[in-house]
Amino acid sequence: MPGHSRGTKAFSRFEWMIAGRYLRARRKEAFISVIASLTMVGVAIGVATLIVVMSVMNGFRAELLTKILGLNGHFTAYPIEEKFTDYQETIDALQQVDGVKFAVYFVEGQVLASGAGQSTGVTVRGMDEENIKKLDLLYNGAGQGGFDSWDNSKGVAIGYRLAQTLGVGLGDSVTIINPDGAKTPFGTTPQIRSYKVSVIFNLGMVEFDSYFMYMPLQEAQEYFKLYEDVLKPGQKPLDPMATDAEIDAAYDRVYRASAAEIFIDNPDDVTAMRAKLQSDFSTRPLVLTDWQQRNETFFSALQVERVVMFTILSMIILVAAFNIISSLIMLVKDKSSDIAVLRTMGATRGSIMRIFSITGTAIGVIGTLSGLVMGLIIAANAESLRASVSNFLGVTIFPPEVFFLSSLPSKTDPTEVTVVVCLALGLSFLATLYPAWRAAQYDPVEALRYE
Repeated sequence: MPGHSRGTKAFSRFEWMIAGRYLRARRKEAFISVIASLTMVGVAIGVATLIVVMSVMNGFRAELLTKILGLNGHFTAYPIEEKFTDYQETIDALQQVDGVKFAVYFVEGQVLASGAGQSTGVTVRGMDEENIKKLDLLYNGAGQGGFDSWDNSKGVAIGYRLAQTLGVGLGDSVTIINPDGAKTPFGTTPQIRSYKVSVIFNLGMVEFDSYFMYMPLQEAQEYFKLYEDVLKPGQKPLDPMATDAEIDAAYDRVYRASAAEIFIDNPDDVTAMRAKLQSDFSTRPLVLTDWQQRNETFFSALQVERVVMFTILSMIILVAAFNIISSLIMLVKDKSSDIAVLRTMGATRGSIMRIFSITGTAIGVIGTLSGLVMGLIIAANAESLRASVSNFLGVTIFPPEVFFLSSLPSKTDPTEVTVVVCLALGLSFLATLYPAWRAAQYDPVEALRYE
């Protein structure tokens, strides 16, 4: 056997055999075996926790991006210098720019909405059916009713949470109040109108489901008075007593939009696309704001939180690595006579180091692989586990009012999983070095003196 320990292989069969014996518990070594098992469990819990938490945070970010960019464009284009009456020509030109997937125009305003005794502030967005069909998240999110024949519906679409707040259902009326109404000699009178609820949508994001209301484009333009009556060529101004028919015959009503949303092929390529849009699009001057600017603080906070959580949870693995050190030191102390016998039989210091390195690393490897499997299983079933625990405890875990989303998303990143596994294996190996070195320093004469 000593000859094996001096072999040319990095880890000889003899060393693996001795390390395996040390890993298997005997009756008199039960305490050391329990410590090693608990250390293994600690490594597994640390790895699983890191994988689950990072997967949930990745899923949270990806889901938020999908929801936010499913309704709001990667760029929002605001007109300058002139009123936005050429909105159709503008988005037609924008969609010709290479890298632009599509563009939509819209009307937007803030109002007070009231239903069955309840009132709340909402954002009204006016869009026509053609543009709504471009937004898959909204078009496919209609839980009750639908957007077919939307332009002629004269109704509104609201989120299901807003419907609950207002106490209304499909077919009920919602009254909206705009303080910037008609101008009179006595001041401004609020604009008050009632619309039937023709669509109730569920987008899975609290902000959209609670505070957004959609109207047909022309209804919204009329409501917010985003139009001008322009005298037709050859017509003379009419007197104030003219009838509506005379006004319609003499004037053309020119509508305008509030802004346009631009959706690009690669949402992360906003810097290059901004330069491209500014150079290739020359139809009219526009001010561009991208989604990263609009959500800079929010997503920066998410990124900082990911780094901090990774650092903090890595401490669990570090603590488990220290447990490997303590359990190996106890094992070395217990096996001092065995080490002395091996040394007298010809085992080298390097062979003794490798034996205890294999023993400690095996604890880390088994714990890491167990944690990997457990973490991947939990991450893949995060939402069902959340729902089960919530039902069992009778409390809402991750309430959507706080976390924006109605479900717990999870997205496992193979690169991050690899980093976690390598971190655990690296710390486990480093933890074996000092105890293994101490074992190799044992003097066989001193160790056997009192045997």
